Amino acid sequence: MKFLQRSYIFLVFLLLYIPIIVLIAFSFNEAGSLAEYSGFSLVWYEELFADEEALTSLRNSLMLAVSSSLIATVIGTFAALGLHRMRAKWIKSAVNTVTNIPMMNPDIVTGVSMMLLFVAVAGILRANDFFGFGTMLIAHVTFNLPYVILSVMPRFKALDVSLSEAAQDLGCTPSQAFFKVELPEIVPGIVSGLMLGFTMSLDDFVISHFVSSPDFQTLPLYVYNQTAHNVKFSMYALSALIVVTILIILLVVNFAGSVGKKGGAK
Repeated sequence: MKFLQRSYIFLVFLLLYIPIIVLIAFSFNEAGSLAEYSGFSLVWYEELFADEEALTSLRNSLMLAVSSSLIATVIGTFAALGLHRMRAKWIKSAVNTVTNIPMMNPDIVTGVSMMLLFVAVAGILRANDFFGFGTMLIAHVTFNLPYVILSVMPRFKALDVSLSEAAQDLGCTPSQAFFKVELPEIVPGIVSGLMLGFTMSLDDFVISHFVSSPDFQTLPLYVYNQTAHNVKFSMYALSALIVVTILIILLVVNFAGSVGKKGGAK
């Protein structure tokens, strides 16, 4: 039985990671072909760093992902706080349901809805160049919010209410009690929501496709435009760099978390 369980787990990990390993390996393929491996070369990485359009798209994606995840994390954290302290159960349930709609909706429905909203606003304001970074930022914050709230809410539920009450009894105002007592306890949930929002924003294509403009192109949109022709092998190099970067970030976060737990145990 254990052999079958281990074999199943091995097969799952094999299917998950073989495409990534192949992608990284062929990003160093001098021939620029998936049919043959002619030898190790950094030519595609050199081409990547010489491709201004690809680097601009990457910079746009990072700027959008950082901005939207930070804004969504701030709004989502205080929204989770408001939901946690809401007393009327039926209102709390209704707000929770409405909050989860962007997460439950298909991306294409959210994208079309946001596009129609921005078209209507642009018509009211009589703005010709309304679409761009601003519209994409609003759209990304919108679909990131439910994930942040979902990450932070369990932390609020696990809090000991008496800690905040004790802080207020000792002279803290409600806001001081939140920032000094409650906020440090919910930081892991905030960080999880921030990282999840950053990943979702960096990866998004469908919603971005409906609310973008030719002047502001993210990396997924740039790669999609490449599929109309032959995808450049420099995209393999870019994907390999992104995978390695995310792996390093995850290792650093996990290492910092384990060090923090050991320090707390002492």
